Amino acid sequence: MKIIVPMAGRGSRLRPHTLTVPKPLIPVAGKPIVHRLVSDIAKVLGEPIEEVAFILGDPAFFGEDVVKSLTELAESLGAKASIYRQDKPLGTGHAIMCAEDSLSGPAVVAYADTLIRADFNLDKEADSVIWVKQVEHPEAYGVVKLNERNEITELVEKPKEFVSDMAVIGIYYFKDIGVLKKELQHVLDHNIVHGGEYQINDGIKRMMADGKVFVTGKVDEWMDCGNKNVTVETNTRMLGFLEKDGEQLMSNTITKENATIIPPCYVGENVVLRNATIGPDVSIGDGCVIENTTIKNSLIQTQTTIKNANLDNAMIGNKVVYNGEFTTISIGDYSVLE
Repeated sequence: MKIIVPMAGRGSRLRPHTLTVPKPLIPVAGKPIVHRLVSDIAKVLGEPIEEVAFILGDPAFFGEDVVKSLTELAESLGAKASIYRQDKPLGTGHAIMCAEDSLSGPAVVAYADTLIRADFNLDKEADSVIWVKQVEHPEAYGVVKLNERNEITELVEKPKEFVSDMAVIGIYYFKDIGVLKKELQHVLDHNIVHGGEYQINDGIKRMMADGKVFVTGKVDEWMDCGNKNVTVETNTRMLGFLEKDGEQLMSNTITKENATIIPPCYVGENVVLRNATIGPDVSIGDGCVIENTTIKNSLIQTQTTIKNANLDNAMIGNKVVYNGEFTTISIGDYSVLE
């Protein structure tokens, strides 16, 4: 089994956090989004992963540190890491075709901006499985249309009239991804575009027209990381799941001086907490210093110092210095203080 991960986008909706860190490498509950996604998919598949192919963007942004992190991720699963580049943002179908040399045999395609919780047996008799989640407002999503045998017959983007409440979450299984490769090549050769981009759906629709059988795979939880508010919410939900799973969320190198931690919280290595109350639902990355501060429902990345603050629903990046008492400040582009 292979896992194909298109992740070349810049994550503009999550700025300023994605100005220096690609969105899939933003940590949620102490682990980068893409690391959690790929590991959880491998767990659901329950079989050896031979290769993980990552499609990255501009090397100036997705540099050697990113390649190193992704290579370590693949190797942790016993798999080979393959790195490809999408030089221009030409759509989901184009991104997949950038990994052309890896498009053979059984594979999962997973877009690296969501997290899932799932536990089911993959239907390997079908030609393809499209992961879906039941949603309250299907008109805001791409949804699947099913026949009486619960096979997918159509993909409908943001339907104005009710089609189904099963939203496509951006994770797909193909019994032979070489078939998708063939159909996407047709899409590229004939310049079939929507919104100026080549879409995976056009390849899938050609497979359906050729009689390929598509079924749904349902996830228990689908968590978005598209913008700041939903990423903080996803951090909160993930902490709850990990606590229930019994995962170790606290490092053994925390320095506490008159500090309280209200679980669930993730606290990384060499964090200093002085006169602080942390939690619930807080993630704090390695090397942070928190003094005279109360934080709840927030996500703090690494090497950051926070003093004299009262934070709720906050997301703070790496190597930030924030003192709630002072007015002499330096704030970069896309920052928001409310």
